[in-house]
Amino acid sequence: MNRPIRVLIAKVGLDGHDRGAKVIASFLRDAGMEVIYTGLRQTPEMVVNAALQEDVDVIGVSILSGAHNTVFPKIIALMKEKGMNDVLLTGGGIIPAKDMEGLNKLGVGKLFPPGTDTKEIVDYITDYVKVNRSF
Repeated sequence: MNRPIRVLIAKVGLDGHDRGAKVIASFLRDAGMEVIYTGLRQTPEMVVNAALQEDVDVIGVSILSGAHNTVFPKIIALMKEKGMNDVLLTGGGIIPAKDMEGLNKLGVGKLFPPGTDTKEIVDYITDYVKVNRSF
C-alpha cells in the first residue's frame, strides 16, 4: 500500500460522549493511520458523504446511545447505495452481543465493546484493508 490507511471516526445522533472516539482516533494515529474525526451529532448521510470525500478505507462509528440498530443499518445501506463495497464499517460502544451478531449479518464489520485491547482493533483494520482494498 502506497499511503497510510485512512479512517473516518464518527459520532452519530444525539450521543454527546466523544471521549472514547477521541481515544480511538489517537491510538489509530499512533499506529500510522490517517484519521478524520467528524465531531459530534452527525447524521448517517453526513458520515457517508464525508467518507466519500475523504476517500477512506474504514468508517468507525462510536455509539453509546443505544441507537446502534438504527444507525449502522442506515450507514451500511447508504454505503451500498454509493458503491462503497470495499470500505469497512466497524465501530464500538455499548452494543449487546446479540445485536452485534445481527449487525454483522447486515454487513457491518466487527464491533468492539469498551475495554477492547487497542492492538486488536489496529490489527483488525490493518488486516481488512490488506485483503479488501487495493491501491
